[in-house]
Amino acid sequence: MTTPTAPPPPVSRTPDAYLILLALALIAFAATWFVTPGRFAVAENADGRSLVVAGSYEAAPAPRPAPLLFGDAEQAGLAGFLFEGLVSGDRNGATIGLLAFLLITGGAFGVILRTGSMERALHAALYDKSGAPKPGNDALPALLFVAFSLGGAVFGMGEEAIVFVLIVTPALIRSGYDSITAVVCTYAATQIGFATSWMNPFSLIIAQGISDLPTLSGLWFRVACWAVFTGLGALFLWRYARGIRLKPERSLAYASDAKTRDAAPTAVDGGLRFGDWVVLLSVAAAIGWVAWGVTTQQYYLPEIAGQFLVLGIGVGVVARLLGLNGLTGNDLVEAFRQGAMQMVPAALVIAAAKGVVAMLGGDDPDAYTVLNTALNGAAGFTAMLPDWAAAWGMLAVQSVLNLAIVSGSGQAALTMPLMAPLADLSGVTRQTAVLAFQFGDGFTNMITPASAALMGCLAAAKLDWVTWLRFVWKPMAALMVLSSAAVLLAHAIGYS
Repeated sequence: MTTPTAPPPPVSRTPDAYLILLALALIAFAATWFVTPGRFAVAENADGRSLVVAGSYEAAPAPRPAPLLFGDAEQAGLAGFLFEGLVSGDRNGATIGLLAFLLITGGAFGVILRTGSMERALHAALYDKSGAPKPGNDALPALLFVAFSLGGAVFGMGEEAIVFVLIVTPALIRSGYDSITAVVCTYAATQIGFATSWMNPFSLIIAQGISDLPTLSGLWFRVACWAVFTGLGALFLWRYARGIRLKPERSLAYASDAKTRDAAPTAVDGGLRFGDWVVLLSVAAAIGWVAWGVTTQQYYLPEIAGQFLVLGIGVGVVARLLGLNGLTGNDLVEAFRQGAMQMVPAALVIAAAKGVVAMLGGDDPDAYTVLNTALNGAAGFTAMLPDWAAAWGMLAVQSVLNLAIVSGSGQAALTMPLMAPLADLSGVTRQTAVLAFQFGDGFTNMITPASAALMGCLAAAKLDWVTWLRFVWKPMAALMVLSSAAVLLAHAIGYS
């Protein structure tokens, strides 16, 4: 008799994110042969900000097909779209700046995680000295969700969440949760806060300024939206995280989390050591330094990357001097290298998404692009709807546009000069139009592969985009229903 063997695990039939992006590239390439690009006139306002002039759309004489091969700086070709995506942007944005940020930050946190201090700290928070779970542990992800949502609402937290995903993912997985829980309680929470913010400097304040609305006006309704959306999100995460802890194999990420889950855990006997406290205090100090720099000194990717490089080197010195996990100098260098390598797949996905936009001509409003044609068509369609449907149509248009234009300030500058006067013509208050922009600009950041912050967080969690999409589509559908109800309510009460 032979001993029966377990059947091999089923092969996933879901296409990989790279295949999906390649398909999008082919669709974009075909669209350039049939869709006539257009552009808008751009003028500077009193603040020196470039804004689209309403009613200034101008179509090109004919479609401008993307080259089959390489293209140029104005329009990427099919063969060169990935390269153009990789070299797009500057030191402050995707893809060049974000790639550098991901590599440096990933390397720094590779060192931090290798010390084991984070894992021991979370273990101490979740379990008692006997190793039994402490009561109320399932509330931790929900509490993190509320905290990160507040960060998104107050100072527009986005890319900064990548750092926190690096911290919490391994500890949450080894505590019985999964990488999906880690991404939801950090990045997804920031985007809910971002979308419902009453003071976000990167989207709300810009959109209100363009729409000639008083800064921070309409605060009461947005605070109520933040409380409702955040409360429901935290409740959803509490139920989900508890279900995964009780039955881990239910997780869509169960297989991809296996390497982290099954890795030899850091010894936790004896609790936190002196070296662990030094590491944890160093991380807390660095996060405070980043928060101060972002809010008062306008620090962004270059400065934040430098701050965390200093943190990584400092933690490495502490680990070596105090003998944390018996690490040698070579071990620390290898930890930095491995941490940086884990970020490369995210950079490639971001580059592919940016390359698709480049093949459409880019997202510059005063250049002939297919995206400008799509925006003009969407605005014209919204203008034909009754007032209540126009309010909802603005939400739909902003949500779709955000799949390609993920910059909050950029989308505000491109769309609000059109949507504000359109709101006047449609019987919709400008405050409602700004609310529709906020929701559309924020929520779809949780699904679009063009979002550098999303792809960076998924890379930090070692979670595939397609797996994430399979999980998040239902919560996204609920968010769209809730946001639609909020926009229609705002219209009904004449929100101003």
